[in-house]
Amino acid sequence: MLILTLNLGSTSSKVAIFEDETEQYSVTVRHDAALLAQAKMPAQQLGFRKENIYAAIEKAGYKFTDFDAVCSRAGVLKPIESGTYIIDDNVLRDAQDIELGGRQPHGLGMVIAKAIHDEFGVPAYFCDPVSTDELPEVAKVTGFEGMERTSRFHALNQKAVARKCAAAIGRPYEELNLVGIHLGGGTSVAAHEHGRCVEIHDCGEEGAFSMDRCGHLPTNQLIDYCFGGKSKSDIKFTLRREGGVFSYLGTSDMLEVENRALAGDAKAKLIYDAFIYQHVKCAGEMAAVMHFKVDAFFITGGIAFSKIIVERLRSYLEELAPVYVFPGEEEMRSLAEGALRVLRKETEAKVYQG
Repeated sequence: MLILTLNLGSTSSKVAIFEDETEQYSVTVRHDAALLAQAKMPAQQLGFRKENIYAAIEKAGYKFTDFDAVCSRAGVLKPIESGTYIIDDNVLRDAQDIELGGRQPHGLGMVIAKAIHDEFGVPAYFCDPVSTDELPEVAKVTGFEGMERTSRFHALNQKAVARKCAAAIGRPYEELNLVGIHLGGGTSVAAHEHGRCVEIHDCGEEGAFSMDRCGHLPTNQLIDYCFGGKSKSDIKFTLRREGGVFSYLGTSDMLEVENRALAGDAKAKLIYDAFIYQHVKCAGEMAAVMHFKVDAFFITGGIAFSKIIVERLRSYLEELAPVYVFPGEEEMRSLAEGALRVLRKETEAKVYQG
């Protein structure tokens, strides 16, 4: 099975081609900065992005009719269950909705995937978007009527690595209770109970802070900050892009923080320790909602390459369950695997309801 995968970022587009689970080709297509500057919204970028991506595929020697499926990283959609979904017009409407995720480029990948389907008859899919929602109703209650917790996390990587962890254990994902700790520029911690993410913490909303996002903040101090004279847009930018480790140390590079801590920088050591402490605390919460019946913890993301951080986390967690480590993020492979599960009839492609 030959699978084309797409992952569109703010200034570039990742393209990878897999034969079954084996990557055969990958390229990061860099788009012209002047064109990007003129086209602020992703919808305005469709023409040149599509042209650049098509050219990269053809340059690599592939024909679009060679592919058994194309699978794109999804934009922000309405809440849906985990799975592989057909890209249709209903999906594209929400993917380009400004109030949902239309300001982000990921949804544009689905538009291009649908174009490949329309032009060449290749089945087009997406799987496990960040808005994947498998939370029970009790988990959505906040403590203030009118506000409800939402499920936004690294679902694509969390789900893919959870399946790898299950394979390493030698049992089906749907039979296990796992706690996943994703440590990258953004972080998330999730409770995987018998194949469903029944609880999550994501640094953009709550839980532990990440490299540039704040996680949970004290309510009264947050209110005071919001009424300190800054605009709503400035506050959102600061909390989402200049919070977390960056707000303390002026860097979003965990390796730099680690080196500073090891060199004797007391403030760097404190924030380094707090980063580990908060993620362990979140992992404990995930274990609690599964009655502490945890088959394994897994650690993934770019920061999982740090042996020191992994061992520090392990020292807290391994008394409860084994700890598995899968460094890095394999979003392209995760997309290919999502399509393969449908092509191999291991699961059925779902239809997005919106």
